[in-house]
Amino acid sequence: MSKNIIIAIDGPAASGKSTAAKRLAKALGFLYLDTGAMYRAITYAVIKNNIFNDLAKIFELVKNIELRLKYENGLTRVFINSDEVTDYIRTPEVSGKVSEISRIPEVREEMVRLQRKIAAQGNLVAEGRDITTVVFPSADVKIFMTASLDERAKRRYKEHLEQGDAITFEEVKENLIKRDKIDSSREVSPLKKADDAIELDTTNLSVDEELQKMVDLVNNARE
Repeated sequence: MSKNIIIAIDGPAASGKSTAAKRLAKALGFLYLDTGAMYRAITYAVIKNNIFNDLAKIFELVKNIELRLKYENGLTRVFINSDEVTDYIRTPEVSGKVSEISRIPEVREEMVRLQRKIAAQGNLVAEGRDITTVVFPSADVKIFMTASLDERAKRRYKEHLEQGDAITFEEVKENLIKRDKIDSSREVSPLKKADDAIELDTTNLSVDEELQKMVDLVNNARE
């Protein structure tokens, strides 16, 4: 095992990665890294600055942006240049655009650099797209989390309802289908299960059952 233990959790959108990673990090006393929040923050900044179709300006933004994550009380607080944007990065508008921004090679390159820098701080649970294949290919434990499309849509729709977003279940489902296609087919860091990752289907699992299975995987790796 490496000096700092890295647990990497990947999988499609709304498969339960974030909830599972947060609970696992808390159970183990590890740092928690929400890479999805990082990409959402960049997407929010692109939309806010109205530069969605200007690659040069997007590159400039990513190079100069000061992005900070602070995890406390079960919530990842996100800051851009000292301004908190936590409530703004989960809107349907950002959800609908994040895959398109995330597929830009220069954006991913800068994000990976930041993610690896965070990992140097201590034992880590990291979740997000390509976390097991590109960001931390030598992670001590790799988990590829999946769930059926309907179950994933149900979870994401519930999140939107809780936030008061005006969106239908069918719109959420269509957005996930679109994201799956973009994430799986992009040239840079496509969504795929690492050869040495353990697949965990959460469709019919409770969050407590998920946590226990992941803790068992980590304990087995430590033996």
